[in-house]
Amino acid sequence: MPRELDVVVVGAGIVGAATALALTRAGSRVAVLDRAEPNTAGSGTTAGNLHIQTIHTRRPGQGTEVDVEKLLPLQKATSELWDMLGASVPGLGLNRCGGFMVAETDEQVRALHTKYRWEQTAGIPTEVLTGDEARRALPLLGPTVEAATWCAWDGYAEPDMAGPALLRQAIAEGATLHPHTPVTGLEYTGDEWVVTTPARTWRAPVVIDVAGPWMAAIVAPAGITLDLTPTSLQMHALEAEPGTLDVLVQHVGEGMSVKQDRRNRLVLGGGWPAGPFHDRRAAPVRDDSTAGNLAQIERLLPSLHRYPLRDTWTGPVVTTPDELPVIGGLAEAPGLFVAGGTYSFTFAPLWAQALTAMVHGNTIDIDLSAFSPARLVQLPTH
Repeated sequence: MPRELDVVVVGAGIVGAATALALTRAGSRVAVLDRAEPNTAGSGTTAGNLHIQTIHTRRPGQGTEVDVEKLLPLQKATSELWDMLGASVPGLGLNRCGGFMVAETDEQVRALHTKYRWEQTAGIPTEVLTGDEARRALPLLGPTVEAATWCAWDGYAEPDMAGPALLRQAIAEGATLHPHTPVTGLEYTGDEWVVTTPARTWRAPVVIDVAGPWMAAIVAPAGITLDLTPTSLQMHALEAEPGTLDVLVQHVGEGMSVKQDRRNRLVLGGGWPAGPFHDRRAAPVRDDSTAGNLAQIERLLPSLHRYPLRDTWTGPVVTTPDELPVIGGLAEAPGLFVAGGTYSFTFAPLWAQALTAMVHGNTIDIDLSAFSPARLVQLPTH
């Protein structure tokens, strides 16, 4: 019988949605499966920042530093792709407001200058400001800020809008979406993958695993072990008047981010840890993370500290041992691809473009070899 499907995408978060759209636009017949309701896990619960200038090397409680210089070519490439999506996908909730990265110590100021040099090499336009120059540009900044970098390309996408908008567009252009369809089996028959779910079986030559915290569990039935760890992060929101903050503010040495969303909430992020990851429900809130994040605001943006805490929530992510992203095919499993890890929200359009190129056998313009899943996979010995 003629084949009815080219690709099964497992995971309908923002990476899965962007990938489904890119594949559909490239002519593939795509089905997207999600274990629950799309955008209710990692993608819909993140702070939604677009990290284009170099980010801090550690989130709170993180052991391994991120090799942030290695990510810069990816950040430049994904920035351009976000603009392209903004022009072709209605209701994306994209806001390229620009952002400051602040420093408070001499060591952190040196880090700003180092990252500025890296950014110039990568083609990302940033500017180094003294503390006084930064406060003139953003009077909300407190007296402890010694310097800052400004990047006009920074911004965010509204997390409750971006993924659903990409999914709607993918469906409008031919993809099919199947929520509440958990994958319970995955087997390669020699020319196609058999994807088992409680309701039916799917067959396709290509499977793309972008299931976030559940990525390792998806490929496990195929005998593949991925060294990935689900964890949970915590976000906070303050009630504020419209127009309180019109840029993104982050910290070069600490996990911290703040911006004002379309609902006028001041959304605080930066990778603060939540309680333990749970497979079926949201992780519990940690009071020490709330206290730590609010203390940063009191110190760095003191006039914002008067605003009441409106909401606190947690969301799951997946991490790698080296804290770098993972993307690529599994050499011993033809037609099986994975993508996820660090800054998946920021990299979603780039991962979509790269995965589509891999599926269609096309050249990728950017070197992704450092992020290959080969460093994370253990296959059974025979």
